[in-house]
Amino acid sequence: MLKQFNVFLLVLAAVLASRLIGMALYPLVDTTEPRYAEIARLMAETGDWITPWFEPGVPFWGKPPLSFWTQALSIKVFGLSEFALRFPSWLATLAMVWLVWRSAKPLMGSKVAQWSSLVFATMALTYISAGAVITDAFLTLGTTLSLVSFLQVIAGQSGAWRWLFFIGAAIGLLAKGPVALVLTVIPITLWLLFNRQEAIKLTRFPWVRGALLMTLLAGPWYLLAEIKTPGFLDYFIVGEHLRRFLDPGWAGDLYGSAHNEPKGMIWVFWTWASFPWGIAAVVTLVATCIKKRDTSPLRRAGTDPALVFLLACALSPMLFFSLASNTIWTYILPSLPFTAILIGRWAAELEAGWSSRARAVMTGLVPILLTAFVGAAALGLKPLKTEKELVNYYQNVREDGDSLLLYLDDLQFSARFYSRGTVREVTPEQLADLHQSQRFQRLFLAVPDDWPMERLTGMFPSARRVMENRRYYLMAIEPPERNTPSVSSVPRRK
Repeated sequence: MLKQFNVFLLVLAAVLASRLIGMALYPLVDTTEPRYAEIARLMAETGDWITPWFEPGVPFWGKPPLSFWTQALSIKVFGLSEFALRFPSWLATLAMVWLVWRSAKPLMGSKVAQWSSLVFATMALTYISAGAVITDAFLTLGTTLSLVSFLQVIAGQSGAWRWLFFIGAAIGLLAKGPVALVLTVIPITLWLLFNRQEAIKLTRFPWVRGALLMTLLAGPWYLLAEIKTPGFLDYFIVGEHLRRFLDPGWAGDLYGSAHNEPKGMIWVFWTWASFPWGIAAVVTLVATCIKKRDTSPLRRAGTDPALVFLLACALSPMLFFSLASNTIWTYILPSLPFTAILIGRWAAELEAGWSSRARAVMTGLVPILLTAFVGAAALGLKPLKTEKELVNYYQNVREDGDSLLLYLDDLQFSARFYSRGTVREVTPEQLADLHQSQRFQRLFLAVPDDWPMERLTGMFPSARRVMENRRYYLMAIEPPERNTPSVSSVPRRK
């Protein structure tokens, strides 16, 4: 048993370490990661720990600050880097891996607990989010802590688990808001519908004192945020939690655009998020029931309160978002810890032979594929939607008297982050005024590659192309009296 446990730990450690290393090599890619990274950078720079800022003077009301707090603290410790910004999500994922193991072990034994942890760590969305600058990792940490605590208490545990339920709720509230409470209450309600005789166990929780603890942990920030920037509560509570999901084309988003997906798309997202384990487990289960013409395993599972609760936890995010059109695949993440326990039970029972080899392949599939992708990107073999290279080039060639880096009509979040907020967006009219003013020795302008180049060179004969990336040409424009040949050739994009 010890040898098997050590092998399991080595494989799990290798999976988590591969993500830890890879996230330091991969640049921030538009749009989500650099947007949140810039908010965290501004928090660390300004020391404002109450209001996240979308840009100087514009508060970010879209999310509570927990993820930004952790990222800003990480910047303070490690300095500004991709690694520092992604490290908090990795730590949150590490905690969730432990919670999966801790939840499965008393219910199903050590072997299932080991496989559940490994399945969770190697699911596509888990592995990606473990090294990403997103808020969902902390939401999922909060909901998982609450639901695992609930499961522990109804199974007979006491002590800290009774209070961790409410601490998990506070984490969720500070990570993503009231949706955390919804995703916690739904599976508990479903479980009670199928196990009404278990309702007496709810008295094991200190509901009044626990709710007070949750309020004391999360409430002060909401109050301070509204006082500092009035209008926050209306936008965040009503807009982000009601209008966003009820209105498919919600136009009230201040920081982007709503995601208009077909209703029920969340179930398709589940197959992506749980890849490769989810599809394999469902297909195997259906094939077994059809082949043996026996659905008794499903009926037996329905009589086990613990399995019913795990299934309710796994299904709740999809049930909640089924009628919403404004969805993205990261909304599936709160389902995956419990999906992984259910699949871990199946994975642990696979016999030697082809099924065992298939299990090994599924374990390594996502980590190997994503690590290879990160390596290709780090070597420049895979062009990415990031302005890191262009901004770095500008910073290396810029001389005293040159302009800031300007983006024509289209400023990307990654440009803002990698320039530390010094880039500017300009219109053609503003650019013409800058050129005529002769305030700068050279203007450096990033031009979208679909912008008519003839128009630009017609306006500025001195414009010359000095580098390009996947989306932009970087142009150097000299003052009118210092005209040079219009456009020089450069190597084409890879």
